[in-house]
Amino acid sequence: MTRDRLKEVGTTLRFLAAAVLTWGALAAPAHALFGDDEARKAIVDLRARVTEMEKQLREKDAELATRLERLEAANRAQLELANTIDSQRREIASLRGQVETLTNEVVTLQKRNRDLYADLDSRMKALEPIATTVDGKPATVDRAEQAAYDAALTQFRASDFRGAASSLQTFLARWPKSAHAASANYWLGNSLYALKDYKGAIAAQQVVVDRYADSPRAPDALLNIAASHVELKDTSRARAALQKIIADYPNTESAKVADERLKVLGRR
Repeated sequence: MTRDRLKEVGTTLRFLAAAVLTWGALAAPAHALFGDDEARKAIVDLRARVTEMEKQLREKDAELATRLERLEAANRAQLELANTIDSQRREIASLRGQVETLTNEVVTLQKRNRDLYADLDSRMKALEPIATTVDGKPATVDRAEQAAYDAALTQFRASDFRGAASSLQTFLARWPKSAHAASANYWLGNSLYALKDYKGAIAAQQVVVDRYADSPRAPDALLNIAASHVELKDTSRARAALQKIIADYPNTESAKVADERLKVLGRR
C-alpha cells in the first residue's frame, strides 16, 4: 500500500470520528427529553467511544507509518541491490575483457617464444659439428665446413672445374686441417688437370702424397701426377710416380693401373 493510500484511509477514519462527536453534540438536547442523567451518560459513552476510536486511529496511523517506512526501506534496499548488481555486472564484463586481452597476449608471447626457441635451436645446430666418416675413418667437421666441401664436389661433378678449383682452394685456406683436406687436395688436383694446369695439378696431388700417405686417395694422386708429367712430356718423372705406386701401394687397383701404364711408357 502506498503512502497516499494510507493517508487517505487515515483521513476517512478521522472524518468518521468527527462525525460521531458532532452527532453526540446534536443528540444531547434530544436526550434532555429523557433526563439529564441519561443524556450525560450517553454523551460520556459516545466520548469514550470516540476517544477509543481516536486511540485506535493513532495506533493504526503509527502501524501504517511503520509499515510504510519498512516498505520504503525495502524499496531502497532493493534499489541499492539492483544498483550493486548492475555495477558488479559491469565490473565482471570489464574483467572478462581484460582476461581475454591477457589471454591473447599470453598466446602471442607463447608463439613468439616457440619461434624464438626454434630459431635458436636451428642456429645452435648450425654451429654444432657433424660426426661423419671420411675415407673410412670417423671424423668430426663443422656444418659450414661440410657444406663448403659438398658444394665444391657438386661443382666438380657438374664439370664446373674452374668453379670447383676456386671453391676447393678457398676451402683449404679456411680449413687447412680439415678431415676432408686430403680429398680436397685430390679433387683440386683433378680440377686443375681438367683445366690443363698440369703443374698446378702435380703440386696439389703432391700434398696428398706427402702429408696424407695413408689416405686411400694417395695412390690415385700418384696416378694423376704421372698423367700430368706425361702431358708435360716428362716420361721419366711419370715412370717414377707409377713405380712408387707399385712399391708403396701394392695389391691396389691403382697399382694394377700403374703397371699397365708402365708397360706403355716402358720401365726405363
